[in-house]
Amino acid sequence: MSDSQQAGRWLVFLVKIPAEPSRHRVAVWRELRKMGALSLGQGVWAVPDVPVFTDGVTRAGELTGQAGGQFVTLVAAGRDSGDAERLREMFTAARSADWTEFLADCGKFEQELAKEIGIGKFTLAELEEEEQSLERLRRWHRDLTARDVFGAPEAAQAGRRLRECAAACEDYAERVFAALHELPEPGRTR
Repeated sequence: MSDSQQAGRWLVFLVKIPAEPSRHRVAVWRELRKMGALSLGQGVWAVPDVPVFTDGVTRAGELTGQAGGQFVTLVAAGRDSGDAERLREMFTAARSADWTEFLADCGKFEQELAKEIGIGKFTLAELEEEEQSLERLRRWHRDLTARDVFGAPEAAQAGRRLRECAAACEDYAERVFAALHELPEPGRTR
């Protein structure tokens, strides 16, 4: 079965975990959120039945088992095309919210670079920190792209913004290297 055919099918999880200790509930909740699962109600989650979610489903099931809980997975489809479309819309809306958060972080990244340029902070340590921030954005973009199986409208803008962030970081790197290799004028000390 192709991914597009499977995208009409859903994996629905019924998750029941003892209330205490709460760290187990939190660990499972984080895993479900990390993989992009859609919360349908208390203890009920869903993802499209496509391979990108397989590892996350397995991890969530294992964490639930380690907590002494129950993790039941059902294969489901909408009863009619309207149900299927509503699930798809709910899932895409959740991805849109993820992309909106990503776009906000791209703006914060560029503001941080502009601040460092404005104060003339051109150090290798700062460059390394900014490159790590850019790499975090790249990983986040890859993760969001993988789980955005229906293509939220914000995805294209996010790709452009990530390229802009990379270009801004490259500009900052050039400024850092220029500042580090600048020789003081004769008779002046730094």
